[in-house]
Amino acid sequence: MKGKGVVLASVFLTLCGFFAALASAAEYPTRPLEIICPFSAGSDPDLMARLIANVGSRHFGQPIVVVDKAGGAGAIAVGDVISSKPDGHKAVWESHAYFATTVKTQKVPFNANDLIPVANFYEMKQGLAVRADGPFKTLDDLLDYGKKHPGELKWAHSGRGMIIHLSAMVIFRKAGLSTVEVPYKGSSDAGVALLGGHVDACTLPIATVIEQVRAGKIRFLAVYSDKRYSDHPNVPTVVELGFTQANLPSFWGLYIRKDTPAPMKNVLTDMCKKIAEDPELKKGIEKLGGQPRYGGPDFVMEAIKRSEDIGVPLLKELGLYVEK
Repeated sequence: MKGKGVVLASVFLTLCGFFAALASAAEYPTRPLEIICPFSAGSDPDLMARLIANVGSRHFGQPIVVVDKAGGAGAIAVGDVISSKPDGHKAVWESHAYFATTVKTQKVPFNANDLIPVANFYEMKQGLAVRADGPFKTLDDLLDYGKKHPGELKWAHSGRGMIIHLSAMVIFRKAGLSTVEVPYKGSSDAGVALLGGHVDACTLPIATVIEQVRAGKIRFLAVYSDKRYSDHPNVPTVVELGFTQANLPSFWGLYIRKDTPAPMKNVLTDMCKKIAEDPELKKGIEKLGGQPRYGGPDFVMEAIKRSEDIGVPLLKELGLYVEK
């Protein structure tokens, strides 16, 4: 009888917790939603997160605020959400690439799989660029130079192991080139190096150097996508050029604790759909230089899996993979 009583007490407590969660979900949201951004104020991800917050505040029932927590290549922001309560009031604004490759280059005090995607909103336009007044008019021009001058082609990137680094690496490896990598702290610094003639090419987000592109100072030879961008229709994709595995786009969206109660997840999912359908979002993303690309959890998980399949073997080959 005593054992039976313990079981009944356990069932009772479980039911109490279940109904308490339902009651809490019925009242949700009860306070502002915090979006934790892994980059500093004024950065491309920060500006996009604030756009999501501004549009989303009309559809959430509470204000949405952005809190920047830069550092650790995203680990500080991701860790903050993982350590928070799963009550649907905190999400991280992150690229799928963090979960696919970046976290696999770090020792972190958490399991990134404790987060799940709610929705993706845009694709960060990225590609391989050169100076417009230089000798390279096409990707073939650049690769031919690299073949004729082994170990002399210098190219810049903003961080080893980042997806923007891996995309270019795939191209150079497939072409059989021996190159000189020149890493910089950020894409802006890498762009300056390209303009200054310190490197022959640079892999970076288009938005970082959009003014120089418009002024005819920088030319993109290829974009890391499977679709040409509408505002850069003459720039071919890596897929068109035969470098399918260099198609490693950067998709940005919201992630929450995976143990967030289902009713709260549903509210956030509905909110994200409304945000994506809001004309102001598309207009804002395009103004900031991004490519609108909405997708639900399945879309994001498929993107993570594909980037893992391509990126992880390369990380291991380069000695950048960190065993957990």
